[in-house]
Amino acid sequence: MATPTKSCRVLVVRKTKLRETDLIITFLHEDGSLGQAVARGARKPGNTFASRLEYFCLADVLIAKGRGLPIVTEARCVNAHARLREDVLFNAASSPILDALAKCGQPDLPVPRLFDMACAALDELCACQEDDAPAICAAFLVKLFAMLGFRPRVSTCVSCGAQVPLEHGAWRDFSFVEGGAVCIDCRSHVQTQRIEATTLLWVQTLLGQPFARVRDSHVPLQASFAVLHFAHQWFREHMGLNLKSLNFLLTSGLF
Repeated sequence: MATPTKSCRVLVVRKTKLRETDLIITFLHEDGSLGQAVARGARKPGNTFASRLEYFCLADVLIAKGRGLPIVTEARCVNAHARLREDVLFNAASSPILDALAKCGQPDLPVPRLFDMACAALDELCACQEDDAPAICAAFLVKLFAMLGFRPRVSTCVSCGAQVPLEHGAWRDFSFVEGGAVCIDCRSHVQTQRIEATTLLWVQTLLGQPFARVRDSHVPLQASFAVLHFAHQWFREHMGLNLKSLNFLLTSGLF
């Protein structure tokens, strides 16, 4: 009796060595949930899985039931996103996206629109100029927060709801613990730190813009990295995550 298989489109986000020649592939399903499957022989020279199930690859796969994890029986690459592996600058700017997906996604827990958002971000990274890549990564991360229910409040007080004016050049009180900006009246009883209002304005802007608009806006590198630092602290405070790939992007000096 033939082993039942299912066909699905996936985005490869992580690979783990298994025995001498196999790999465990972690991927994002179209419904936004994470899955894993074994690609047998994928580490052998010349094996077709080696190129069709690389990091960043969008692939159509056939998966069969195994004794433990499912088994990948066939794979067809739909979009390799090769630039993101072959160019060190684009690899550094796009790796936090895969890292965040691998750590924030959950098996059998669909997140509507997450798959489409991730693919759109990777497509724009493949098409953008070098200096625009950090902005697209930053936009993806803050959009991810919002999609997972951790949207930062940047223009209203997280404590009382009052408006917090954001002017370029000003500094504002912000609570990463509480999840948003804090007005003058509330800052005495909320744990806060000072943050540039310009950074909060860019967080707000990137939250609301599609990736193509972010690419065409040519966000200044200083602003992109300010939002990436914001995202780094937000990850640690609200999700208990320290993304190594984001640490590398922030400290590598590549941009």
